[in-house]
Amino acid sequence: MSRLSTQVIRSHLRQMIIVLTVVVAASPAFSQRGDHALARSVGDTGLQWGPCPEFFPVGCQIAVLHGDPAKPNADVYFRVPAQYDLPAHWHTSPERMVLVSGELHVTYDGQERAILRPGMYAYGPAKAVHRGRCVSSEPCVLFIAFEGPIDATAVAD
Repeated sequence: MSRLSTQVIRSHLRQMIIVLTVVVAASPAFSQRGDHALARSVGDTGLQWGPCPEFFPVGCQIAVLHGDPAKPNADVYFRVPAQYDLPAHWHTSPERMVLVSGELHVTYDGQERAILRPGMYAYGPAKAVHRGRCVSSEPCVLFIAFEGPIDATAVAD
């Protein structure tokens, strides 16, 4: 085989590898395993809402937005119906929150009650016992970013 033929074959192989890499990276299966940009809203029909831990009353739901809840750095939407009481609990991970809708009153043991309205940010330290109430006439939706794996431990009031 001539040197020119070898160079042409190598060039074609490089081009094929580049095309395959782009195709695989753009495929949904690859995108879900890799780190990729995304944008979601509460009303997205593709969100998969699941139940909250069993000690929460019926009606509480969680949708995973990004990450694996069993690993660090997962983001979720947390949704409860209007006039809903969140039982006392704590998490092993700190949580960073932004209220998306409704009005949510949150009380951490030993601190004043925080009144969250849409757009407000809140931080919850790891292992800090807290409880809450969605006081609005509409559901409360909270965006929560967890630093560690997602968990919740009930506390008897």
